[in-house]
Amino acid sequence: MPYTYDDQNVFAKILRGEIPNTTVAETEHTLAFEDITPQAPVHVLVIPKGAYVTMDDFYANASDAEITDFARTVARICADKGISPDTGDGFRAITNAGEAGVQEVPHFHLHLIGGRPLGRMLQKAG
Repeated sequence: MPYTYDDQNVFAKILRGEIPNTTVAETEHTLAFEDITPQAPVHVLVIPKGAYVTMDDFYANASDAEITDFARTVARICADKGISPDTGDGFRAITNAGEAGVQEVPHFHLHLIGGRPLGRMLQKAG
């Protein structure tokens, strides 16, 4: 998947208000909303409002203000949802990139998942 941004992807449509969402947090540079097929009691998608395809694209090309806003929004959501290790049992943050990473939507997004034991993400090498 190249870094060419497709402005017809589902998250671009959500950002434009063409598709509804259940907003968890919104700032100048970031939108967070409930996943429509949650994998745990807490499953929030956090996306930058800018046109970034993957995490590495975002961190390489976003402004300092966008990066800081995104990171602080993630921290606030973890605290607000009670999944931060300071207020809960912890969480998993997942982002997929490119074909091998099984990225389905070509807009950088972070899954914040928690509210139950999640088990190992990968099996131990044996």
